[in-house]
Amino acid sequence: MIISETKIRVRYGETDKMGYVYYGNYPLYYEIGRTEMFREIGATYNKLEDEGIMMPVLNLSAKYIKPAFYDDLLTVKTIIKDIPGATIKFFYEIYNSDNELINQGETTLAFIDAKSKRPCRPPKDFIAFIKKNMN
Repeated sequence: MIISETKIRVRYGETDKMGYVYYGNYPLYYEIGRTEMFREIGATYNKLEDEGIMMPVLNLSAKYIKPAFYDDLLTVKTIIKDIPGATIKFFYEIYNSDNELINQGETTLAFIDAKSKRPCRPPKDFIAFIKKNMN
């Protein structure tokens, strides 16, 4: 399992009229967590794209437990539990500054060959990065 933590400060523009973080922003927080996790393990999206691999989201689910508010400092935990094949699944837990779980989510992304637009296996060096960082 790989676990990465990313801090995000809620900006005013991310809130709705009730003062809550707008529900549509949580997938953006997931993406930030995913991108930072990749950066931490040395496997960036840029590198994958340079190798001709695209990673569209196939599935997204979110569970809203408690609201987040303007200026809250959130912790996004991004988790990979398994070695990927043609798809990779990410799990997310978002905590507020009181360390209360406020949101859980999952995304499934596919590895797509940019030229053929067909599913493919991830590059061997990407799998090596994942295996090296698995606990």
